[in-house]
Amino acid sequence: MKNNAVNSINLLDYSIFSGQLNQIYSEHKISINTINQYSLCIAENDYEFKKSLTQSDILLPDGMAIVKAVKFITGNKIEKIAGSDVHLFLLSELNKKKGKCFYLGSAENTLKKIRQRLANEFPNIQVETFSPPFQASFSKSEDKQMIAAINAFRPDVLFIGMTAPKQEKWSHLNKEELNVKIVCSIGAVFDFYAETIVRPHPFWIKLSLEWFIRLIKEPKRMWKRYLYFGPVFIKLILKEKIKLAK
Repeated sequence: MKNNAVNSINLLDYSIFSGQLNQIYSEHKISINTINQYSLCIAENDYEFKKSLTQSDILLPDGMAIVKAVKFITGNKIEKIAGSDVHLFLLSELNKKKGKCFYLGSAENTLKKIRQRLANEFPNIQVETFSPPFQASFSKSEDKQMIAAINAFRPDVLFIGMTAPKQEKWSHLNKEELNVKIVCSIGAVFDFYAETIVRPHPFWIKLSLEWFIRLIKEPKRMWKRYLYFGPVFIKLILKEKIKLAK
């Protein structure tokens, strides 16, 4: 049963979360993923990735393109909820409850900086980390090693930062074996929180121009995401609008 059944709006085949972050909790284990224009376009040509997203318990609208597409298709207004937003929300809740979180992904140097910052900002949280091999996929023995490390710690929240679509696929495939309450894939947030990559100033985020600043700072890595997949996304949304109009 999906936790977001009530607070969701359908966009293409994706159930986009339309509630507030304080509504994400459930008595059941839940998976939280994010979706933006780039990941939606990639998922349309990647069956396993699309399955991972559509079967998420919570699929957060991490991008103004998704927010505007929902408005255009359904007429409903929703708020953008970035990976950084859900990360800080869950940390705040864990700190109040003296909970535990586990970070799976990224380099050991990044994880070290995360642990240091957590100790200062959220001192009541117990934290454990694991840096997996940097490779396209993992062997069964590597999966077992990661799952064993997580389950031995028994965290309330597991944060996964392996980049999309690897992190979403891993979460979907291994969710049932994980002894956690919340599995949350947040990708680049590991680097943002560790400050190994600086997120654009809140001024640009408020103007919905975070994507533009990231494009300027990292044109080689970001040009295709925004300049190529932007038009692809628009085409998909227009096609859906026409289909619904008929």
